[in-house]
Amino acid sequence: MGITGASGVAYGIRLLEALKEVGAESHLAITKPGEMTIGYETRFATKDVAAKADYVYGIGDIAAPIASGSFKTDGMIVAPCSVRTWSEIATGVTTNLLTRAADVTLKERRPLILVVREAPLHLGHLRALTQLAEMGAIILPPVPAFYTEPQTISDHVDQMVGRMLDLLGYTWPMKRWGEDLAKGRRRGKGEA
Repeated sequence: MGITGASGVAYGIRLLEALKEVGAESHLAITKPGEMTIGYETRFATKDVAAKADYVYGIGDIAAPIASGSFKTDGMIVAPCSVRTWSEIATGVTTNLLTRAADVTLKERRPLILVVREAPLHLGHLRALTQLAEMGAIILPPVPAFYTEPQTISDHVDQMVGRMLDLLGYTWPMKRWGEDLAKGRRRGKGEA
């Protein structure tokens, strides 16, 4: 997985914790702006976040295992994913290990989930994201699910992390529509 400099590093940090909880091995690359955002948005030092991963690679280490298609993974999640990062991935002109690993994930036809953090989006953003979707990437903006009746920011973050893990085939406890949320709902007049 990767963490970039976009706002929302809480998604990446919580994802690292959840990967441990589901027993998945994690490989982490953090961009330099990602390190800065960790300092701006959390009480963690970069080394504290890195300690949550099973393997950590320097952003310039293009000889790391995750830079090669022969290294087997279940996929890759970039959370959060900055405009620069998704732009590099969309063009295939990668400048660091994180974008190289994402490019490899696409070429190997493995799931690449990009938790894009930008709003509003201009036409250039939308074209790059469309190109990524056409290439097989899953674009997952961290849009809150209010039907879960979140009480804290952590509730929002956990819901998104659950969605990320679902896309890789892992089951992690989260509130789900049609399961625990729809149970106990009373039908109103005229509802079938």
